[in-house]
Amino acid sequence: MHAQLTHQMALAPTGGIVIGCVGAAAALGVLALYFGALLGIVRSDLTGGMKLVWVVFVLMAPFFGCLLWYLVGRNAQRRPGVA
Repeated sequence: MHAQLTHQMALAPTGGIVIGCVGAAAALGVLALYFGALLGIVRSDLTGGMKLVWVVFVLMAPFFGCLLWYLVGRNAQRRPGVA
């Protein structure tokens, strides 16, 4: 019992560091997607009004705004005749 408790106590700080590093990597990934979406919107061939709508949507709902931009917005600008 004592050996098991000592082993768990020894691993506790390492687990916290790993979880912190994974969390930091996930946060950096989300920020990269966020700024990538904003940059993609600004560089797109959309009209100024549509760019504004997309930027406001991404700023107001970052996760869903980015997700929709990558799924719908980017593809819509590639198809001719679709705004």
